[in-house]
Amino acid sequence: MITPTKGIAPDRALLAVGAQIAMQLDQPLTVSQAWSRVRTWRGENNHPAPISFGWFALALDMLFSLGLVDLHHDLLVRRPADAA
Repeated sequence: MITPTKGIAPDRALLAVGAQIAMQLDQPLTVSQAWSRVRTWRGENNHPAPISFGWFALALDMLFSLGLVDLHHDLLVRRPADAA
């Protein structure tokens, strides 16, 4: 689930979806804005397998657990690489 398996395609693994989310966080975004941008990006970059909002939320949870994103004033922000 987190990494690709026989049943989970590489473009649907949570690490891949999390990376796609992180790429969209070049500025603080609401969850809805991030969801919209990820769906648009996936369409523009030929990722045919759709992801559900639940899968998107799991990828966000994973990013938060890894300390890579935070929620400040209802906006998702990517944490700097040097943040501890």
